[in-house]
Amino acid sequence: MLDTTPLTAAVDQFADRLRAAPQSRLQRGAATEALALARELAARAQRIEEPEAQPREMPDAGMFAAADQITVAGRDLALVLTDPEELARALELVEEAQKRAGV
Repeated sequence: MLDTTPLTAAVDQFADRLRAAPQSRLQRGAATEALALARELAARAQRIEEPEAQPREMPDAGMFAAADQITVAGRDLALVLTDPEELARALELVEEAQKRAGV
């Protein structure tokens, strides 16, 4: 079984920083980055679980929900990952999004 603890830790750290960020930072793009990440992580999880189905897009629930959305999507992906390379790529995605978000 693949240890996905690094992914859940990275997602939790990003989510915690988003929750602590001022509203102005969220409005300047941090929430948009988080939503884009959540959508990508959710799509990856769906492709693993249902490879023949078209992934459904995570809805935009607003800037104050972005942290929760990346937490849910990241943990969903962590549950279905079996490939270490996919895990490494997911970690890169989280790190890159957090840098772009500036939190």
